Amino acid sequence: MRPAIKVGLSTASVYPLRTEAAFEYAARLGYDGVELMVWAEAASQDVKAIAKLSADYDVPVLSVHAPCLLISQRVWGANPIPKLERSVRAAEELGAQTVVVHPPFRWQRRYAEGFGDQVAELESSSDVMVAVENMFPFRADRIWGTGQPSIERMRKRGGSPGPAISAFAPSYDPLDGGHAHYTLDLSHSATAGTDAIEMAQRMGDGLVHLHLCDGSGASTDEHLVPGRGSQPAVEICQMLAASDFAGHVILEVTTSRARNAAEREELLVESLEFARAHLLR
Repeated sequence: MRPAIKVGLSTASVYPLRTEAAFEYAARLGYDGVELMVWAEAASQDVKAIAKLSADYDVPVLSVHAPCLLISQRVWGANPIPKLERSVRAAEELGAQTVVVHPPFRWQRRYAEGFGDQVAELESSSDVMVAVENMFPFRADRIWGTGQPSIERMRKRGGSPGPAISAFAPSYDPLDGGHAHYTLDLSHSATAGTDAIEMAQRMGDGLVHLHLCDGSGASTDEHLVPGRGSQPAVEICQMLAASDFAGHVILEVTTSRARNAAEREELLVESLEFARAHLLR
């Protein structure tokens, strides 16, 4: 009998609460571990502090999300090349199986040119898998800062919100980079209009990590609780459960609009129950 798939909680799922809150929720609600999102909060950048939280709450760190968001471009320095290596070393120290990383931004030319080789070299020298994540195109007006309200106003007037362009190299589809391992994110597939099942099939055995969430197909990255959007979250979970998948499933959902602690907890419980129900082996 294949072992049960471990289900973790992204520390990003409790934002704007601090990283420690994710460990507390994971321990109390019965998650198998956490995914550490490395970003602006000082504690998330401090491997020793994270190791202490992991020990204090008896919650393992299953994966590390490298600081590659637009808002974390200065975390651990401005050069993305050493940041990726540092993420792998952090994962090794924390006993995490996987580092999640986005494809490089187009303007990060040196990083983009050597990205595939760097990922392969890091994996060859470590037991940590570097799983490149599927992303989505951006609307031109969002990139230049006019934001979602302007898009909605344009739609109401019958206009177009502008072309969707890829900010990633070689594209927002990680398979275009020919990597060994991948993360599938169901909110990103919704925003991109990507067929998540077809992408999972193309990833094949290279699919080693799932960000379980949902999306409605809006032009914003929603990270809804799974089952509340249009994505085939049930089918993807069942596909992994029926396979030899030995990776982790991480709930990366937005709870920032929760009106209080009880509502946030309800969202995290609902997410975990969804995962457990559909990942049964």
